[in-house]
Amino acid sequence: MSGTSLDGIDFCWVKFSNTNNWQFEIVEAQTIPYSIKWKEKLNQAHRLTSNNLARLNEEYSLFLSEAIAHFIAKKNIINLDFVASHGHTILHQPKNGITLQIGNLQQITNKLNLPVICDFRVQDVQLGGQGAPLVPIGDRLLFGEYDSCVNLGGFANISFEENKQRIAYDICPVNIVLNYFAEKLGVNFDEDGAIAKANKHDDALLEDLNRRTYYAEKSPKSLGKEWVEDEFLPIIETYKLSPEVIIATLTHHAAYQIAKNLKPNQKVLVTGGGAFNSHLIRLLQSQTLAKIILPDNKIINYKEALIFAFLGVLRKLNQPNVLASVTGASKNHSSGIIHLPV
Repeated sequence: MSGTSLDGIDFCWVKFSNTNNWQFEIVEAQTIPYSIKWKEKLNQAHRLTSNNLARLNEEYSLFLSEAIAHFIAKKNIINLDFVASHGHTILHQPKNGITLQIGNLQQITNKLNLPVICDFRVQDVQLGGQGAPLVPIGDRLLFGEYDSCVNLGGFANISFEENKQRIAYDICPVNIVLNYFAEKLGVNFDEDGAIAKANKHDDALLEDLNRRTYYAEKSPKSLGKEWVEDEFLPIIETYKLSPEVIIATLTHHAAYQIAKNLKPNQKVLVTGGGAFNSHLIRLLQSQTLAKIILPDNKIINYKEALIFAFLGVLRKLNQPNVLASVTGASKNHSSGIIHLPV
């Protein structure tokens, strides 16, 4: 799994079983950070020409296959059923029928000599869906004891049951913008929310960000890097504020938008890198009567990678792994391409 916050590649070796319900065990998990070179390449990739993007796709697929092979060897993993891979999202414009995750080419399968299940989003967009979020099927079947599941990654997203249907959508940008401004201060991210906590937020910018039309739209809906660059960052830049004040404001913005989507007395599972931002979590808790639950670090860090492995299991069994109630597709479906070694 590689997310929009560009922290690195998340590897998760998982065992699944199903008697009366699905259960999982994370055997080993690790994040391999991106080099500065790869971070820059992936950050700029959505602006490439189609020919250059195709070359990057091949280069990234080779890089990913080597990284997967290294993880398998390092952890002494044998008898794998398959590798499930999300790849890395470069383009996500579902309204235009476009979503692209690089690193899903046949060459990964050939390099590993293992079945690879990947490219989970494209089919959903072809069926009229948003292609995101895809994690909610795992929320329902693996984490059903919680009323809502919130992931704080590049974007915050939420998943919950309503009228016997799973509903899910992206809430707002989180780490994709916090990290962007943290890097202007020479750090990769705002550890524990210390920068935000030490600075006062700007009320005018906060109100402006909260007026974005996306927040008033009904689900299904999803966000992408393009939206951030075209509709979010330009507003921030007009205010001519210091990165410190912007980070403080963005943290308040995220807490406010997430809290708006929670109901009193709900048990809410919070995961993703943003769950370690203690200032953000405190702000969130101060604005909601929901019960915020932080699981162990392995679940916080690797829940999305775990669930993409689970999507692979469901795809192999030809069972639905994408829910129309979540993405807006014309039907539930079993998504993902199965590559076999040749």
